[in-house]
Amino acid sequence: MSEEKPQPSRRRPPPRTLSARTTRRALIAVAVGAVVAAIATIAIAGGFGDNDNLRQNAAPGSGSSRGDSEFAAAQQGDCLNWTPSDDPAEDRQDVAIVDCSEEHLFEVVAPLDLSVYPGAEFGPGSRFPGSLRFASIRDEHCVGAVEDYLGGRFDPHGKYSVGLMFPSEQGWADGDRTLRCGLQFSSTTGTLLPSTGSVRESDQSNVWPPGTCIGINQNVPSDPVDCAESHAYEVISTVDMGTHFTGGMPSVEDQDAFLKDVCTQASNEYLGAADALRNKTLTLFWDNLDLDSWLAGSRQINCSVGKELDTGGFASITGSAKGDILINGEAPVPPPPVGEGRATPVPLPGAAPIGG
Repeated sequence: MSEEKPQPSRRRPPPRTLSARTTRRALIAVAVGAVVAAIATIAIAGGFGDNDNLRQNAAPGSGSSRGDSEFAAAQQGDCLNWTPSDDPAEDRQDVAIVDCSEEHLFEVVAPLDLSVYPGAEFGPGSRFPGSLRFASIRDEHCVGAVEDYLGGRFDPHGKYSVGLMFPSEQGWADGDRTLRCGLQFSSTTGTLLPSTGSVRESDQSNVWPPGTCIGINQNVPSDPVDCAESHAYEVISTVDMGTHFTGGMPSVEDQDAFLKDVCTQASNEYLGAADALRNKTLTLFWDNLDLDSWLAGSRQINCSVGKELDTGGFASITGSAKGDILINGEAPVPPPPVGEGRATPVPLPGAAPIGG
């Protein structure tokens, strides 16, 4: 067994053929505590293409024999953990099988030994497959393995993605053909994040805890950050749709009708006042569940607040929405108060001024 550490790669299943995840978000504006705007959609860039999520391995000769043997022994249902490092020579040097109830970075759904495959492609002295070939190996073998492992209940838009751990180029040259298909929780930029519990027993809903701020990169949401740093939006609530919709898949219209009131109430409670959202010029929005997610058992969505741009995407916010914030570096200016009673109509072109 080579001393080089296997590398994780991730991609959501190709049958849905999206290299960037598109998330429906219902957007509403709030004035004097009442919803006044219509539904809209924005695309949130995320996910990775065939190559972006494939990493090179640790430096030759830097591996740990214990980590090698633990990886080689990992079977279906085992969870793997290691100490992540930005230094390739240090990363994945302590791979260990842990109980899935503990924090881990990878859940094995199927072992894959390329040495038993016929032909010369993976035989002794064969060329290192490279990122494109490993991506196709993942798609050919791991997507179906994940579906089988989860009994066909994989949420392609959920928290977890299909991954592949494979040997380094040096490990391949030394004859290592050990691979593992698995599931992992990755950030938008591809950083592996710890999770607890087996995916088999988990709600796969792609949600964050309330109070989480999602960073921003060129007006597009990125990874969680401290709310004192620039971010696109702040999660204010997690809603379990299953408590309200106990039958079949609800339509987007039914979801929105329910979430309009639930998320508005959550905003008022989170921000401390019914007019806080309007005074801070923020936008309240939520996720919608689609059929694939519903059939996989996902039921949770986030209500969040951010600042939608007319040109698309988000403005940059610093500070938690619970307190003082800056939007693109400036304090928000509350809009003029709405007068009581009937609003004065705008006169038609050419009409005499009202009261004249």
